[in-house]
Amino acid sequence: MTDLATQLARLDYHLARFRDHGILNLIGGQDVAGSDWFETRSPVDDSLIARVALGTAETVDQAAAAARAAFPAWAALPGAQRKAILHRIADGIEARAEEIALCECWDTGQAWRFMSKAALRGAENFRFFADLAPGARDGQSLPSPDHLNITSRHPIGPVGVITPWNTPFMLSTWKIAPALAAGCTVVHKPAEFSPLTARLLAEICHEAGLPPGVLNLVNGMGEGAGKALTEHPDIKAIAFVGESRTGSQIMKQGADTLKRVHFELGGKNPVLVFEDADLDRALDAVIFMIYSLNGERCTSSSRLLVQDSIAEDFHARLIQRVNQIKVGHPLDPATEIGPLIHQTHFEKVARYVAIGQAEGATLAAGGNRVGENGWFIRPTLFTDARPDMRIAQEEVFGPFLTSLRFRDEDEALAIANGVAYGLTGYVWTNDLTRALRISDRLEAGMIWVNSENVRHLPTPFGGVKASGIGRDGGDWSFEFYMETKNTAFALGQHKMQRLGV
Repeated sequence: MTDLATQLARLDYHLARFRDHGILNLIGGQDVAGSDWFETRSPVDDSLIARVALGTAETVDQAAAAARAAFPAWAALPGAQRKAILHRIADGIEARAEEIALCECWDTGQAWRFMSKAALRGAENFRFFADLAPGARDGQSLPSPDHLNITSRHPIGPVGVITPWNTPFMLSTWKIAPALAAGCTVVHKPAEFSPLTARLLAEICHEAGLPPGVLNLVNGMGEGAGKALTEHPDIKAIAFVGESRTGSQIMKQGADTLKRVHFELGGKNPVLVFEDADLDRALDAVIFMIYSLNGERCTSSSRLLVQDSIAEDFHARLIQRVNQIKVGHPLDPATEIGPLIHQTHFEKVARYVAIGQAEGATLAAGGNRVGENGWFIRPTLFTDARPDMRIAQEEVFGPFLTSLRFRDEDEALAIANGVAYGLTGYVWTNDLTRALRISDRLEAGMIWVNSENVRHLPTPFGGVKASGIGRDGGDWSFEFYMETKNTAFALGQHKMQRLGV
């Protein structure tokens, strides 16, 4: 197993060029400076990683022009040729997987044990959508008595992709790969807290032969570069991953240009554990789905709903497990939870610890800062919560679990559905008919039964209510990035019908 000292030496090697030259925008295949610089700092110790070129509305305009100019040729390229380029991108990701993972850990605080796989998942995204590219435009034949209707699909045009700071590399590939496979060109604005691996992805794409202007990178703030991107008339659609409030703002900003939007937003996802469940497996899943990835994941099961009859025993076992979770340096292979992304977010999570105590819930584990440097917090568990408490209603987005009790199915569903969000739900029961009843009535876009979150790329991914609009995955991604056209051919001596007045 690689030790921490070796990991740090490798990281230092990869970061040297960014320390010396900063992280630049990449537009039309060329490095582009910003109007100024901002800093990206490591949440491990708040040390400077690099200066980042600050993109503005003018930078976005330049990137949109490059995407517009590159669009006709890229859209016209046969799907088989796009497939070949996207596979070369996947090869490039795999070749630089260690560099990507090290940089992601240092820039976000995510633990190596998870980020070491993130780059490979990004490569899988590119390979999956690469293989779909040759058939992306395929349509249907829909005959009527008088006409032969033929549908076809066409890329919508230049699109904007705005990605978050949690697992940013994998989530960027999840959006960018289908857009490129569909024939769209892209302007990518990563989160200002985690710009490092977005630059690596842009470099890999261009080294793999992606034509200049097909993927453009603009760094900057949401109120500057982000707002300019969502309002730009040449950008035909916005794919966004982030919090629900920002999604609402983006929808307003894109309204004047009737911009298509795809939102993967927040969640307050319930995991329902019934008394007949396999409690050992359920406990493992509860731990994994809230305390992995620092709890900074939209699909985390941040509300535990446990049946009264098993609650005491389940809580006792849960508390023991939570207290054993290792918090530490993200590049240490033994670490399970690293630091939160930024001081601002650390303070938000800490505020919810105080809110939970003030509301009268029981702080059963964690909630305290770890160390004096960096933004580390012990994984937190509140029990004896009520459904109306803020800690049971609002997204905390950290290693923070709120537990509530229920008596029967109806109460479990009322609690589970009684929030603004509806991204995922997790159901643990050995009663198949109960599983079907609960799954049918849960207000969520995705439900896992007797399972943690297991991604299958052909399936639809997305939420309802304040958790999002639209679906990713398989052909659902192409539905967003492409327009459908119908062409109707008259059959035989079809007689025209005219309306009289």
